Amino acid sequence: MLDLHTSLLIDIFQIVAAGFAFWKGSPAERIAAGVAVADVLIGRAALNFAPSATDLIHLVTDGVAALALLFVTVRYAAFWMGGVMFFFAAQFALHSYYLVMERPRDYLHALINNVNWSGVAWCLIIGTAVAWRARRRASLAEQAAPAI
Repeated sequence: MLDLHTSLLIDIFQIVAAGFAFWKGSPAERIAAGVAVADVLIGRAALNFAPSATDLIHLVTDGVAALALLFVTVRYAAFWMGGVMFFFAAQFALHSYYLVMERPRDYLHALINNVNWSGVAWCLIIGTAVAWRARRRASLAEQAAPAI
């Protein structure tokens, strides 16, 4: 049986959610998916190539991702992005707390981290589904409207 870590499974879930957003999402979902995938890839690269600086790299990437997603939230006024912003704020606070207090990563850190990333993925999936459905309804209404 495969021995996969929970964080790897959640990263895979995040990439699958981003793939769905790239496939069926509007520009807001696609930009958010790109930011999430970049955050996952940089985080994985940090674990492999700079393990001593992983905490600092995660703090910086989460801060940059939150700023990028704030731009998307303001630009596109996507309601679901508010949930993503709350999850990224919690993620940034988590990393900054553990970095400032010089606490080693423990079960609580892993739990909060995994819940946050799962929440980001679910917000992306739900936001993409809602946007896709709204576009589909508008398309069907346009086709059903009588030509004048």
